[in-house]
Amino acid sequence: MAKATIDNVAALAGVSIKTVSRVVNKEPNVRQATRDKVLKAIDELDYRPNLSARSLAGNRSYVIGLLYDNPSANYVIDVQDGVLSTCRSQGYDVLIHPCNHQDPDIGREIRDLMRQTRIDGVILTPPLSDVMPILEVLKERQLPFVRIAPTIDKPISPYVETNDAEAAYDMTCELIALGHERIGFVAGHPDHRAVSHRFEGYRAALVENDIPLDEALVVQGFNSFESGEEAADVLLALEQAPTAIFAANDDMAAGVMMVAHQKGLRIPGDLSVAGFDDTPVAHQIWPSLTTVRQPIQAMAQKATDLLLKQLKGKDVQLPASMLSSSLIRRDSTGKPIPHKR
Repeated sequence: MAKATIDNVAALAGVSIKTVSRVVNKEPNVRQATRDKVLKAIDELDYRPNLSARSLAGNRSYVIGLLYDNPSANYVIDVQDGVLSTCRSQGYDVLIHPCNHQDPDIGREIRDLMRQTRIDGVILTPPLSDVMPILEVLKERQLPFVRIAPTIDKPISPYVETNDAEAAYDMTCELIALGHERIGFVAGHPDHRAVSHRFEGYRAALVENDIPLDEALVVQGFNSFESGEEAADVLLALEQAPTAIFAANDDMAAGVMMVAHQKGLRIPGDLSVAGFDDTPVAHQIWPSLTTVRQPIQAMAQKATDLLLKQLKGKDVQLPASMLSSSLIRRDSTGKPIPHKR
């Protein structure tokens, strides 16, 4: 059986080829009744659009780029899932490109990527959202882009963010309400500026509850499981060890819990542990992790939606879209039990 063509679809639906093209490309201003007739014809004929022809006809590639550099595989997977789900529903493909944000030639790398791929637009994830050489290349080439959780030059593009500081404040207050006063904090990667807001929330909660900030209880992490282990070794070796540790992401919290288990500490009896993001690891480890549910997939979906609106010529008036995080209570936190370690 010969492969169905756009002409066959137009003939069966009783519409023009241009109308079929508009329906295939999910363009607006097609009456629903007409759209339904075209979609029915597409199904009956098992029509598959020629992507190359579609690209040439529209003078675009129907491909967007997703740029990332994040040591947390769970975070990256959630972002990818959010971007891919939105692109599939709108007839776009995704080119996923890992970057090293510390590479001095990253601007050239992105410029070469633009030349070689003909992508229509870009989504930037942290910390790339704040890397100036990348932003300069995108502005220079006038390529539409949307950023997730930027902290600098926010008005230069649409962006999506969450209430990191407020959510970290709520988590710290939750631990204080359980009776913890010595609360360790594992800070996120210093190059991920959005994550620094989580430390601000932790500090604000201590101040609000008249608990002095003890610098010895704050250890630098790097968003990885291994850095969580290293931070736990430092915190749990203190003469006055914390009764709770709040890590700025779930991977580091999982590393903290690994060390606590190795030391024979009961969680949450001897040590409460909390994380941030609510990635799959939060409910895969034991005990399940109390954490902050950052709407990672929803943020990625919103960022993709904003980018596709730009590509379709729609006006994206507001540069910012705020999606709230929420506290998720699980089994890794509880009241401190007085004892000698």
